Amino acid sequence: MLLLSEVLLVEGNNISDFNQLKKTIQNMAINRGELHFTIDIEPPVYPDRPNDWHDQLNIAFESAR
Repeated sequence: MLLLSEVLLVEGNNISDFNQLKKTIQNMAINRGELHFTIDIEPPVYPDRPNDWHDQLNIAFESAR
C-alpha cells in the first residue's frame, strides 16, 4: 500500500508542484508494484494544486496500474 505521507517523506524535497507530485505517485506505484493508494495527509498547497486534488491523486495512481 502506497501512502501519500510516505511519498512526501521519501520524495518531498524533489517535488516542486502538483503535477510533479502526480508523476512521483505514478512512478512509485509502478516501481513498487503497489495495488492500493491511501491519502492519509493533505499534500502541500502547491500553486497549481486544483480543488479536486484528492480525485486527481487517485486518478494518477490508478493510471499507473
